[in-house]
Amino acid sequence: MKSKLTMKNLASELDVSVSTVSKALSDSKEISIETRERIKAFAKLYNYKPNSLALKFSSQKTYSIGVIIPEIVHHFFATVLRGIDEYANDKGYNVMVCFSNESYEKEISNVEMLLEGSVDGIIISISSETQQKNNYNHIKKLVQDKYPIVLFDRIVEEVDCDKIFINDEDSAYKATEYLIETGCKRIVIIKHAENVKIGTLRKNGYLKALAKYNIEVDESLIIEGDEDKNIEELLKDLFKDNNNYPDAILATNGEVYASVAMQMAKAKGLSIPEDISIITFVDGLISKYSSPPLTALWQHGFEMGKQAVELLVDRIEGNEDEYQIQKKVIPTKLKIRQSTREIKSKQ
Repeated sequence: MKSKLTMKNLASELDVSVSTVSKALSDSKEISIETRERIKAFAKLYNYKPNSLALKFSSQKTYSIGVIIPEIVHHFFATVLRGIDEYANDKGYNVMVCFSNESYEKEISNVEMLLEGSVDGIIISISSETQQKNNYNHIKKLVQDKYPIVLFDRIVEEVDCDKIFINDEDSAYKATEYLIETGCKRIVIIKHAENVKIGTLRKNGYLKALAKYNIEVDESLIIEGDEDKNIEELLKDLFKDNNNYPDAILATNGEVYASVAMQMAKAKGLSIPEDISIITFVDGLISKYSSPPLTALWQHGFEMGKQAVELLVDRIEGNEDEYQIQKKVIPTKLKIRQSTREIKSKQ
């Protein structure tokens, strides 16, 4: 049996986005006459008949928005989703959530599936593999088509659209400075892989703080997280030298790493925070109920989700000709708990 031609097939053959095909077949003025005629001619040649659902988003609102996040188990993304869902519902929109699982191909298929399902706009946090490939054409095509899109948390400057994020470099700087001011000098940073931009930014903030206080950089204290590696295996070298343990750990890539590091330190007979202080970039349940509770960077995930929806709805319902690209920076705050020492009084 001959497979049915889909809008996705048309878009792939013509090297345009699914939204461009849909709008062209609906005779949208947003698409140039030349492109409309080319798409219509190709569709006619292959006897393609679009269904009404596939065309719906180009002619009227569906009051649904799509969300694509890299993973579901991360406390931060779960918090952002709560903010998105609550504010979207308040504005009369339903939410469809997809997971890229850090995959470039899955992220692309998520975008295409959401467009086929007729959402009015999409909120995306870029996958690590997409950043590694440095290929954002699937998102750039949406922007070129003036399709409503908001990037959050993991953003890229190459895509000219609305964005909402924290100042990763400044947040890591402040967390590192806090540790230094409590008397720590051998500070470990556990960060995301180099291909994830926030990992580089947080490392830069860490290095900036060390430089300010004239602390020499020790490359052995800069640990790159690896999802394919056991965390204990990744951190074991930090605790092998009894005479040269680190006196602080800054886990910028999650509270699980911070919690495991704390357990490994305790197994070596180290006291928290007297011998070693620990800060995590995620303020989740693990941080709150660890023993002792972990000092954590509060990223205001719920507020980020709420403001992401606000940006998207303004884009969906506003006048495109008058709307300016917006970039919003969410402030962060250290929640001081028992895993860090108190700041030494300055002389």
